Amino acid sequence: MRFEIAHSTRYSYSLPVGLGPQTVRLRPRPDGGLRELDWALQVDPQPHLRSDQLDAEGNLVTRLWFTGETRHLTIVARILAETSRLNPFDFIPDLGTNRLPMVYAAPVAAALAPYLTKDAPDATVRALAAQLQGVSDGSPASFLMELNRWIFREIEREIRDQGSPQSPARTLRLRRGACRDQTVLFAAVARAAGLAARFVSGYQDKSAMDTERRYLHAWPEVYLPGGGWRGFDPTRGIAVADGHVPVAASANPAGAAPVEGSYLGAALSELMFQLDIRTQPSSPVA
Repeated sequence: MRFEIAHSTRYSYSLPVGLGPQTVRLRPRPDGGLRELDWALQVDPQPHLRSDQLDAEGNLVTRLWFTGETRHLTIVARILAETSRLNPFDFIPDLGTNRLPMVYAAPVAAALAPYLTKDAPDATVRALAAQLQGVSDGSPASFLMELNRWIFREIEREIRDQGSPQSPARTLRLRRGACRDQTVLFAAVARAAGLAARFVSGYQDKSAMDTERRYLHAWPEVYLPGGGWRGFDPTRGIAVADGHVPVAASANPAGAAPVEGSYLGAALSELMFQLDIRTQPSSPVA
């Protein structure tokens, strides 16, 4: 599938401010099933220095530094990307690690340590993990699809375009949440079963909710021996294949924020964004 994406973010300030360093995470993330065809980033005011980098979690990021003062910051990302993974389970699991609770080989577990942190999961999270293990066939893939379907079926989807994610316990108690809330809940339950999970931000071909406005999306990925990082979308109850374009992945939601930075001054700020996503089938390969 081919994606053409235009994502505009604008911060307005009530008084002139000095901008601190900004980190932009809006470039397609390297992935076995994704190919970047074109990417451009426009910034106003013009930064004093700009550097494209690879961060500690493998995301392609742009760091911006500014001088002087401004009453706005506008960042426009334009993406042309192609996805090609039709089968989300196009791998053979490593037989020695195809049962729960997951026990990764020592070198792999060391690399995955940030994504395995459980932070003393709430009793309701542990109970849900145990319940879903009981109805799965004991394999990680079966457990994750049961979890994906459970959240899709039991957690009402809502739009909350600003604010930090809810805690997993709160989402379970309210039985509703935005995509980032469902992602955090999914990751917590997966980690309770010993699986490494991370938070991903990006774009999707179609939303689970019938709205005129499009939003940046979030979904979880889980590390499966033999398959690497594999995505699941509990807002739609599907495994991620060619309908998603990831731009950032992190052990914590803050590490996948599209724009991260600060400003100096006492001004009030206002955030506005506009997102346009157009998709079409990929051209057949000759």
